[in-house]
Amino acid sequence: MNGFRAVCLATLVAFMFALIPTVHASQDTPKSMQGKPDLSGLHDFDFLQGNWTSHHRKLKERLANSHDWEEFDGTLSMRELMDGHANVDDNVFKTAEGTYRGVGLRSYDPKTAQWAIWWLDGRDPFGQLDPPVKGHFENGVGTFYSTDTLRGKPVRVRFIWSKITRTTAHWEQAYSADDGKTWEVNWVMDFTRVP
Repeated sequence: MNGFRAVCLATLVAFMFALIPTVHASQDTPKSMQGKPDLSGLHDFDFLQGNWTSHHRKLKERLANSHDWEEFDGTLSMRELMDGHANVDDNVFKTAEGTYRGVGLRSYDPKTAQWAIWWLDGRDPFGQLDPPVKGHFENGVGTFYSTDTLRGKPVRVRFIWSKITRTTAHWEQAYSADDGKTWEVNWVMDFTRVP
């Protein structure tokens, strides 16, 4: 009788496991669900390593129907951190009001294959960091979004990196007051690598 019970128990267990769906990692399963890190975007910002000159075109007032732009030059120096999973750039802005600095910090998340980017403005060193923009590169263009506030109202923020070559790159920032239906580009940077 013990042998009969063992056979019945084994049959029951096999039947129960047959009812449980089996999950197989495949191309249709997102890599984040497969338990493996997605490093496909880890080298997206490698192009920016080194020293650059920059030309800036910036709206003096954002989301105010302004067409009053200021232009100035600057520099950027970027280096890798955390074995490529992060990087930092030191920016110098030479404006008509004076020279100031800012720091861009980026970190890569292998679970989502996205980068997060924070900004520290040297004119307000103890200021609160803005929410990071998050995104990735596709077909050579990096697009990053966040939600922030401007004058007490919510705004969507968008960064776009494009026109990337070995010696040049283009960056722009835009705000949207209507949740992304329309965008106002308010800051444009064109970079040239220092030989």
